[in-house]
Amino acid sequence: MLRYFFLFGIFALGFGALSHAFRPKDRLPGLPPVMLWSWDHSDDLRFISPKTTGVAFLERTVWLSPKGIESRPRLGSLRFPEHTARMAVVRFESQGDGLPERAGVIRELISAAETPGIRALQIDFDARQSERVWYRDLLRELRNKLPESLPLTITALASWCDRDDWIRGLPVADASPMFFRMGAGVRPPQGDVRVPLCQGSVGISTDELPTRLPPGRRVFLFHPGRWTPAAYEAALAQARRWQ
Repeated sequence: MLRYFFLFGIFALGFGALSHAFRPKDRLPGLPPVMLWSWDHSDDLRFISPKTTGVAFLERTVWLSPKGIESRPRLGSLRFPEHTARMAVVRFESQGDGLPERAGVIRELISAAETPGIRALQIDFDARQSERVWYRDLLRELRNKLPESLPLTITALASWCDRDDWIRGLPVADASPMFFRMGAGVRPPQGDVRVPLCQGSVGISTDELPTRLPPGRRVFLFHPGRWTPAAYEAALAQARRWQ
């Protein structure tokens, strides 16, 4: 009997070590486990703890059309504690009637990437099926032009990470599936998403919190309106349960 328990203990320790070895590596080690999205309004985030929380802030919005682009910088102010890890986010909007030449768009992205002090760049684009080749080529060209030390990330529709995995092989460090505003009757997957690129983080909203999430993810938190200490503490408590 003692021999059985001894062998079982060795097996359990070995299995635990194996599970740890196969745990997905954090591709964004310079960012804390919780990131607050600060969108196109003023936010005073001096109440957050930089040890646990960073800020992914909308840096600019770029409208795409066959005739060219229109870019608008962030309008709202943003305040945060010293040493807060920050990620610049560029939002793309399109009408689905064609896209511009990539050169002008890349210039906008490089400009955003030159924001002092940021630790990563994220692109937020709900690309239609007809826009995917353009988007893939844009990401490849952009990655070659950015400093190697600056991670490039994207947001992703949940379907891209599960049923429709066209994003496999994109030159990005992380793709964060958006588990909110998914449409009537659509829910996040009950298990894990299939695409490894989407297994490092997840995006959720404070007004649409899921009941469960795959553990061990970096959590990007969206809040409709300005962040408040109460909203932050409630969201942080929930994120800790998932992590």
